[in-house]
Amino acid sequence: MTKRVAHILMVAAVWAMLGACGDTEFRYSNYHCNLTLDNAIHQDATLASAMDSNAPGTFCAIGCKMEGGAKYFTFRNSHGASTQSIFKAIDDRLESQLHLGFNGTVIVGYGNMDYPAPFYAYDGECPNCFSPDALPVRSYPLSMSAAGIATCGTCKRQYNLNLEGMVVSGGGKPLTLYRASTTGPTGKLQVY
Repeated sequence: MTKRVAHILMVAAVWAMLGACGDTEFRYSNYHCNLTLDNAIHQDATLASAMDSNAPGTFCAIGCKMEGGAKYFTFRNSHGASTQSIFKAIDDRLESQLHLGFNGTVIVGYGNMDYPAPFYAYDGECPNCFSPDALPVRSYPLSMSAAGIATCGTCKRQYNLNLEGMVVSGGGKPLTLYRASTTGPTGKLQVY
């Protein structure tokens, strides 16, 4: 047996073992989401409420908007607080790399269903209604409740933000999940 055939057989065996783990699915999105935000600079309490591991269950939707010729981050948490913070010099330098989900919003926060509380980042669009390939691209934004439930205004599906964005009513795909990390309420947030 040649080395090439042995290598092919070994790779096939590894793939067979990986597939033998059951019906597993890679949970993170292939879409390139990129956000780096330093809350030590912004000092935004709405964002900080979702980045506090000591108070899991609060989530924050992050977006951007233009107003009066200036760019702002917008923050809206699951308890109804809503704030905005003007782009700082560091944000302007990173803007070329800023990609906030499929249609301009990500939702971040610590789940309260596990210990230690996992930090989640979700796309702000309903995964069962939104299609990046549709023409024209239409937005299907999610609203959030204090109980950590995200709801699509179109299909009325509900998703548990505290539990990997799993569907709790309506069936279908769970929320689109991104990798994320935070260094605390007044620290750095990264979504990638």
